[in-house]
Amino acid sequence: MTRVLITGGAGFIGSHYAHHALQAHPGWQVTVLDKLTYAGNPANLQDLEGNPRYRFVRGDIASRQDVERAIAGGVDIIFNFAAETHVDRSIGDPEGFIRTDVYGTYTLLEAARARGVEAFVQISTDEVYGSIARGRSLETDALMPTNPYSASKAAADRLAYSYFATYNLPVFISRASNNYGPNQYPEKVIPLFVTNALEDKPLPLYGDGQNVRDWLYVTDHCEAIDVMLERGTPGEVYNIGGGNERRNLEITEQILDRLGKPRTLLRYVQDRPGHDRRYALDCSRIGTLGWRPRVPFEKGLEETIAWYAANRAWWEPIKTGEYLEYYRKQYRI
Repeated sequence: MTRVLITGGAGFIGSHYAHHALQAHPGWQVTVLDKLTYAGNPANLQDLEGNPRYRFVRGDIASRQDVERAIAGGVDIIFNFAAETHVDRSIGDPEGFIRTDVYGTYTLLEAARARGVEAFVQISTDEVYGSIARGRSLETDALMPTNPYSASKAAADRLAYSYFATYNLPVFISRASNNYGPNQYPEKVIPLFVTNALEDKPLPLYGDGQNVRDWLYVTDHCEAIDVMLERGTPGEVYNIGGGNERRNLEITEQILDRLGKPRTLLRYVQDRPGHDRRYALDCSRIGTLGWRPRVPFEKGLEETIAWYAANRAWWEPIKTGEYLEYYRKQYRI
């Protein structure tokens, strides 16, 4: 039995990968380690309770004691999904991002080195490249992060690589484009706009709405991670993109149209500081390993909207209290 640790497994991408891992790998014993901060939702893993190959440990990746508890029975592969991820929040509170994204990654790498793991998978982001006006970012391009979130992820990315170069730890690094799909915390743009539209509330669009992102359906990302691990080369970085570049304004309009809501719900708000204009990835490296995204953006968006429309009991309790206070402060609406 291969013993697997998935950190941040109660979050959006991590919970999808936990489900994927148990379904696609019958020989894996999966432990999820999650601090259960505001974006970590136990409901994302509720259906796994009782599975004999699954275990949940509540803890912080920046705590050596918590990490040791999670891997006390041994560990063969570590997947590090745990991170503070929201750019807007990083601008107001960089310290938490440095602690989790950088120091937390260090703590995990030290544990992996001590245990001699078979693989350490660091989940990074396309935001480490910074904005690109033309063309697509290659894995060999310089990293130019422009906000505390992307800077913390770039630091973790390179720290993980240093453990490969210095200690020969088998590290694999993915840099994925914007993920979307069910169960995503509704501060990110697609679930925020879908849930606001369902409630007939304004959709706060930054700046002129012309910022471009490439969108990757979360299950495609999970499959790409497996391909990277099974066929990739330790020490390499792999860009993972959906090939779905869309302007934020275009996505906003699609959401409103699909839900039959008026365009008057669109509300332009003051742009955030350091808002990168465009991200785009060259994914030919992982393409040579045989991976391609399978979910077209229109289909993925339709499925995502349908999930939020059918699962109000999941997101309505979230959009209260601290969330509401943060939302009003951030968008001033």
